[in-house]
Amino acid sequence: MYDVIVIGARCAGSPTAMLFAQQGYRVLLLEKAKFPQDTLSSHYLHMEGVALLNRWGLLEKIAESGAQPITRQSYTGPGVRVEGFSLPIDGLTTTYAPRRYVLDPILAEGAVAAGVDFQQGCAVNDLLWEDDRVVGVKYTTPGGAQATERARLVVGADGMRSLVARKVRAENVIEHPRLTCTYYSYWAGVPSHFELYERPGQWIGVLPTNDNLTLLMSYFPQQDYGQVRKSVEDFYLEAFRSTAPELYERMQEGERVEQLYGTGHQENYFRKAYGPGWVLVGDSVTHKDSITARGITEAFVQAQSLTDHIGANLHEDAALNSALRRYEDDLGGATLNHYQGALNVAELKPEGRVEMLQKLVGHQEHIDRYFSTLSGACSIDDFYNDELLTLLDQS
Repeated sequence: MYDVIVIGARCAGSPTAMLFAQQGYRVLLLEKAKFPQDTLSSHYLHMEGVALLNRWGLLEKIAESGAQPITRQSYTGPGVRVEGFSLPIDGLTTTYAPRRYVLDPILAEGAVAAGVDFQQGCAVNDLLWEDDRVVGVKYTTPGGAQATERARLVVGADGMRSLVARKVRAENVIEHPRLTCTYYSYWAGVPSHFELYERPGQWIGVLPTNDNLTLLMSYFPQQDYGQVRKSVEDFYLEAFRSTAPELYERMQEGERVEQLYGTGHQENYFRKAYGPGWVLVGDSVTHKDSITARGITEAFVQAQSLTDHIGANLHEDAALNSALRRYEDDLGGATLNHYQGALNVAELKPEGRVEMLQKLVGHQEHIDRYFSTLSGACSIDDFYNDELLTLLDQS
């Protein structure tokens, strides 16, 4: 019997398993895929996520993986351009946007190094129940055999379409309609920093990633998905030409080296986070539009929050329930703020954002603090301090 079984070994599952194992628990980590394997992603590790990787002893491996360091960010909208970067966290001043076939194995290796029993190529089919409590899992091994394992706590880190969430009937406690669809690819010969471009109905994201490639992402209104998917390449290229013409010129000097990837299924929700014998982390518990690229960082934050709250109390009923409740309460703080921020950006209506940023031009400290609200280095409340409010009122 295990203390904890974690289903899903990507950005939420592997760190959760690792942190539980470091607390002395016996942990089984089950993953359907066989690493390395790519997946849809916006790639970016915000400063808050970078700081956690550093705390976990994994940041050096990211830096050594060929992921290009990022130390500069810009936003260009109608009538405004600002440039700066996030404030440091724990003295760190560099971020990264690693490919998922690079990042996910590093996270899983970290779990294994902590003592986790990691099994790949395993398809979880069902949960075990006793007296209305989840007590384990049923799964198919890579060889096709049926297996059963039991645990004190089952962690669903199995994504937006979580089997765990479905089996425990975790209801959506917050839900909003889809707002955007996105398509992206990887380009060689397009030098970049972390670049954002916006006009009404259009958003562009640019990130340096592994192997000297650049990730070029385009976002469209959800209501245009049916039309966009019928002629993806035309819409994709036109988005860059019309929204970021200088970038488009750079693209003409480069080369797209992979197919276009994309989705129109960017759900926005919070689910009930826990119940008897189970808890959800990562996209299993909350998912939002990828336009602010907060998903990986949020998964890291949740893994740390969950394991910190439980600590040594996994086997004490009242203490465990209290810890799970505090973990769920945490989701209603900064996580909810970032969720609301993503939905605001995903409306693809830049007017209010542009008006505020125009007033920040020439005030670099406030520009950096603005970028820091997304990176996790500065809260929204701290950003809107008395000095900024006075500046906005005077402009």
